[in-house]
Amino acid sequence: MSKQKLIKRLKNYYPMERFHAFVTFPLIFVYLILKNSFIDIFFLLYGLLICIIVLIQGQHYWKLKLYRLINKPFNQEKNLNIFKNSKKFNLILIGLIPIIFGIQIYQNDWQIIPENIIVWGIIANVFGILEHINYYNRQLMIDNLSDLEYIKRNKRLKIASLAKDLKENEL
Repeated sequence: MSKQKLIKRLKNYYPMERFHAFVTFPLIFVYLILKNSFIDIFFLLYGLLICIIVLIQGQHYWKLKLYRLINKPFNQEKNLNIFKNSKKFNLILIGLIPIIFGIQIYQNDWQIIPENIIVWGIIANVFGILEHINYYNRQLMIDNLSDLEYIKRNKRLKIASLAKDLKENEL
């Protein structure tokens, strides 16, 4: 992909990701709190929180990637440290998912009650995990022809851009 095409793509992609991180998912979060009992949606809210946190990291990364391409200065070392720490923080959040699920089930006398929207909670938590993988391990999002061609040619998913940047800049 040419530099100009990538700049154009990031100028569209970064604001979209930012919108989801700061508007879409937080609005869903607030809506759920207003319409449901907190005890019934605790696990779902936790999954949405993971999604929001990872999306905030992702939109920040795409912003910096755009800055690099348009030669806008930023503190690379500081931001690499932010992403290294964010990756560790995400893994802690992901590791807590079974405990949060257990708390949700305990609150409902060890029963899966339809009112607590448990299936949506599982989906939200899995989505949070997949977002983390998409940014910090393998690129799961295939949204253009070059990504598809890479998979056809190499028979595997690409290493995520952020993962490459972190590996290239290990201290």
